[in-house]
Amino acid sequence: MAFAGTAALVTACGGGSPSGSGGGNPPAATPTIATTPAQNSALIVSLADATGGATIYFTIDGSTPTTSSPVYEAPFLVASSMNVKAIAAAPGNTNSSVASQSFSLSIASGTLVWSDEFSNSGTGPAQPNPNTWTYDTGYQCCGNNEQETYCAWGSSSSPCDPSNPNAYIGTETSGYLHVVARNPASGTYTSGRLKSQGHLSFLYGRIEARMQLPESQGMWPAFWLLGNNIATLNWPACGELDVMEHIDGSTPPDYAGGPVAGYDWIAGSVHGGPSGSAEINGSQHYHATGFSAAGWHTYGMKWSKGEVDFYVDDPANVYATFKSTDAQWTNNSWPFDQGPQFIILNLAVGGDWPGNVNTTTVFPSEMLVDYVRVYTN
Repeated sequence: MAFAGTAALVTACGGGSPSGSGGGNPPAATPTIATTPAQNSALIVSLADATGGATIYFTIDGSTPTTSSPVYEAPFLVASSMNVKAIAAAPGNTNSSVASQSFSLSIASGTLVWSDEFSNSGTGPAQPNPNTWTYDTGYQCCGNNEQETYCAWGSSSSPCDPSNPNAYIGTETSGYLHVVARNPASGTYTSGRLKSQGHLSFLYGRIEARMQLPESQGMWPAFWLLGNNIATLNWPACGELDVMEHIDGSTPPDYAGGPVAGYDWIAGSVHGGPSGSAEINGSQHYHATGFSAAGWHTYGMKWSKGEVDFYVDDPANVYATFKSTDAQWTNNSWPFDQGPQFIILNLAVGGDWPGNVNTTTVFPSEMLVDYVRVYTN
């Protein structure tokens, strides 16, 4: 989904001079490094600083950070051995001393290191974990000329209705995340867009989600990632990884090379480039005989340095591969090794790609997610 439209994890973008003291100003406070458990010995690392207005810069390779190092934007998953170092810089202060912490982790390849299984032990719709998920909200909040208003959990701002949430965990025995597109009034549409921004991010590893998708005109479900550094570096330079996108109407839509009668498909895509006016992208499509996005499938991505692979149902079933050495990624424009990315799950209504709703569109329509899981490579 165009925005303007694991192991080790890292970072964002930065700016200027090396760390050190000088002048008569006091140094910023030394950053603190805290951890919370993930799964199977993996950790989620958080950085903080006590100096007001401070920016934290950090590295994970043991090198001394400077203000040209990545900016810390969000907690990141650590599932391999690394040495995290950080400094803080703030107006009116010299740069802080270096904080350092080594992690000695030996986690086997293919190990589950983080997941949300969307469990619900209650008797009614449950809120998605607020320690992981927040929301994009509002009408046409995120480009693409979409028709929906995105609603957060519990929002009562019209047209959102807290008694009919657009994103909730159901009471099924196994638990599913429901992301629901609704039509509460003529010409009015609501839906949900969840994101882990500010709560969880990762760099490298394998991520997958088991999903069931709606197939109705104007429905645009997506499972994707954006770079943490979108807070300081505009799209598409921050990098976007689309693990799964799907659109459909009364007939299957075109894919690259033209439509094939009777074939359903999903797309895996990458978007990067130095600026919004110089987008570099690639997209490939999975359209196996007998495939239906309305059935349950696992959509996944294997992410390593310099390479991204997309698969369906089995990590060995790779249908799309993108590499930093591909010809289009010139002038160091490949953005997918610069830092961690956060997760997004959303169901758009209408927009430039799927087209708007029509009389055949089904409401409510919903995207179901059984789980989201991250593994080591």
